[in-house]
Amino acid sequence: MSPADTQRKLIEAAAAAKVPWVLPNEWGGDSSDAALVSDMPVGLKRQAERALIEELGASAWLGIACGFWYEFSLAGGPSRYGFDIAKREVAFYNDGLHVLDTSTWDIVGRATAKVLSLPIDKEEGYEGPVIADWRNKYVCVSSFTINQRDMLDSLNRVLGTTDNDWKITHVDPQKIFKDAKEALSKGDWRAGVKVVYCRLFFPGTKTFADGSLANETLGLPKEDLDASTRVAVQMSENEYFSPRTGRF
Repeated sequence: MSPADTQRKLIEAAAAAKVPWVLPNEWGGDSSDAALVSDMPVGLKRQAERALIEELGASAWLGIACGFWYEFSLAGGPSRYGFDIAKREVAFYNDGLHVLDTSTWDIVGRATAKVLSLPIDKEEGYEGPVIADWRNKYVCVSSFTINQRDMLDSLNRVLGTTDNDWKITHVDPQKIFKDAKEALSKGDWRAGVKVVYCRLFFPGTKTFADGSLANETLGLPKEDLDASTRVAVQMSENEYFSPRTGRF
């Protein structure tokens, strides 16, 4: 919701001050899929901002790519991962088996801290990763590589429910995407949530273009899916996305 030129001003200020590294506002997919980028409301803008960093020449960029945030997306209602936890309803995109990478807030923070704690360049006798390995590239991390069926199984374990306790429907992500993009073009900015999420559920779409992850390289811990699902359930119960919070 900040002014559209906010990041551009920060990038220009960083270049003027000769800041060597910039972490632009990424925190999603790796934006290497040209078709995916063009379909996302902020995709082309982010592409232009990365290009600006390179054009100015004083700084290099490093993008933390993590897919969608897991707890936030699971608790965030049908427009995101398709779940309404309170109502026990889920809309599977097609068959609910499309796999994507998704990350907890915890792992995103750990990954960022790990990267920034590395040496900038190779030093004599040191063979480990360095920040320069990702110069003008993405650091791709993921907590879980799962589908909606896996998410529902985890919710059943956490809640003590079965599929019979849920209203399960199936929807076409491409139709939802088309309708949401039309609504967005008419000024319904909330439809942007559907646009972003549905697009990643298109058949054949990958969270990260080459599928590579830096989790092992950075020494990130393996996470417990059900423990993270439990956080999403608590967010739902605490009405994290209620109108009074201003979140949607």
